[in-house]
Amino acid sequence: MCGICGGILFDPGGSMDERLIRSMTGQLVHRGPDAEGVYCKGPAGLGHRRLSIIDLSPQAGQPMPNEDGTIHIIVNGEIYNYRQIRNGLEEKGHIFRSGSDSEVVLHLYEDMGVDFIKRLFGMFGFALWDEKNNRLILARDRTGKKPLFYTINKNGLYFASEMKALLMCPDIDREINLEAIHHYLTFEYIPHPMTIYKGIRKLPPAHYLVWESGEIRMERYWDLDYTQKRKKGSFNELKEEFLELFEDAVRIRMMSDVPLGAFLSGGIDSSAAVAMMSRFSGMPVKTFSIGFEDQSYNELPFARQVSRLFNTDHHEFIVKPDAAGILPKLIWHYDEPYADSSAIPTYYLAQMTRKEVTVALNGDGGDESFAGYDRYLADRLAGIYARLPGYAGPAFIKWLANTLPCDYRHRGFIRRLKRFVNAMGEPAERRYCRWICFFDNQAKKQLYSQDFASKVRDSDSYKYIEGWYARAAADGFLDKTLYVDVHTYLPDDLLVKVDIATMAHSLEARSPFLDHRVMEFAASLPESLKLKGWRKKYFLKRAFKGILPEEILKRPKTGFGVPLDAWFRNDLRDMAYDVLLSRKAIERGYFRTVEVRNLLDTHCEKTADHSYRIWALLVLEMWHLQFANTR
Repeated sequence: MCGICGGILFDPGGSMDERLIRSMTGQLVHRGPDAEGVYCKGPAGLGHRRLSIIDLSPQAGQPMPNEDGTIHIIVNGEIYNYRQIRNGLEEKGHIFRSGSDSEVVLHLYEDMGVDFIKRLFGMFGFALWDEKNNRLILARDRTGKKPLFYTINKNGLYFASEMKALLMCPDIDREINLEAIHHYLTFEYIPHPMTIYKGIRKLPPAHYLVWESGEIRMERYWDLDYTQKRKKGSFNELKEEFLELFEDAVRIRMMSDVPLGAFLSGGIDSSAAVAMMSRFSGMPVKTFSIGFEDQSYNELPFARQVSRLFNTDHHEFIVKPDAAGILPKLIWHYDEPYADSSAIPTYYLAQMTRKEVTVALNGDGGDESFAGYDRYLADRLAGIYARLPGYAGPAFIKWLANTLPCDYRHRGFIRRLKRFVNAMGEPAERRYCRWICFFDNQAKKQLYSQDFASKVRDSDSYKYIEGWYARAAADGFLDKTLYVDVHTYLPDDLLVKVDIATMAHSLEARSPFLDHRVMEFAASLPESLKLKGWRKKYFLKRAFKGILPEEILKRPKTGFGVPLDAWFRNDLRDMAYDVLLSRKAIERGYFRTVEVRNLLDTHCEKTADHSYRIWALLVLEMWHLQFANTR
């Protein structure tokens, strides 16, 4: 796990500035505190910050050359099947100078050319410079666990694991992308490939970019196909096949030359990972959990239950409402507006975990593969809702939902109910867009200033999601929706949250549910085994019956939320008013001041729950104050 950066000058006679590469690596020290490596020759430059995980020796340092020094590679991440690949390469005569998994990538490229990427199991963002062929390759893993940003300007192409490193480059276009802000307010994240800056792009997951003698091409090398369903095999046979796959996914992610543990929330996904880890560990697995003083957000009792069952070495941390203190740190680490408030506990969890271990497994990806979210039930509920008769019909329920006051005892249910009924009448794909958005189109119409609205009028956030539905290799609506979430919410929200929060503390996070073999298996299951009636994650829960306690298998999904609603009425109230109604925020001209004040007032008066919207606006404004050289 590391931080990488570098670039290629378009002038073949140019000379890459080593001082620039070192200034870029200087922005990535938190991703790799153990060592720095720089390679500059002619127009090419590569920079590396190392977090030592596998082969701690200096011979495993990067940038790493091949035998004759004509090819160099820098890798951020882990290649889990490197031993099998290495054995085959050694049989062909390749000579290795280290025990590093990264060196295997280098030799595999020599052996296969660009197609080598498909052979790799793991999480990675890497850059490979082939001097003989005047070729630079950038690649990102299948699901987007590891980030990779790039920019192209008049001088050349530059890349980095984080945007703050790219901002060290000359002639970067730092103009703010207003369309990105428009989408951010819908989703609470900026969808790839765009970023907050017009001049910087995200390399999409499962893609590689090749620069060769001045020509650039980008290709996708992997995708999920939900149309190839299993037509044979009993449930028990499917269960055994899955458990064998998942067990191997956990086992290979336990490869490490440094201390290793696991995040444990007490939900089925992280509990499943811990259950499998306990089979391979010769000592108690170190587990880490986080909770809140507000018991409605506290999952610690469930985590303790799993810890006792598998005899783990368990550690806990209670989060205090100090969002005001941590928010500037989060803004700096996330580089662009990012408003998933669960980044707060994730940041603290990573901080606590890093005191004990350098690698932590987690349960990310289980919901997107096996249908774990409540919103996957909404489409079925919509069919029932549309058929309700007479006085109990949709018109009455919509009127009732929108007249309900914000009862803070049932605030979550009321918010979801209003979101559900207000999306009815739309096509299924557009309904889903409405269900997952935070500022819908009507809310944006009220919020936007006339000037800002005119600048983003041709951009529709819903169409971004609808575009992924159109691409989905799936027949049923549930499978299409899972495909959409795997390509949007998973890489742009969940994986960004965990990568940045963990790497801020030089901690590596690994996700066995994101093993592409596990994901392909889940895609091959019929929809009825993922969502059976009203039972979410049906197959996964049946598979772990007898391994995990019934209380864990049957408990409702809680999510990794924080009590924002209470914070904005108490600890964060003054901060929210001061920042969002400041002279700078008003002069920025994005929003109608009267509407921003209305959001704050009605929330604090408990007549509405606008906590997530206020958080998004607060993060956006504080990002401007920290990063943007604008008004």
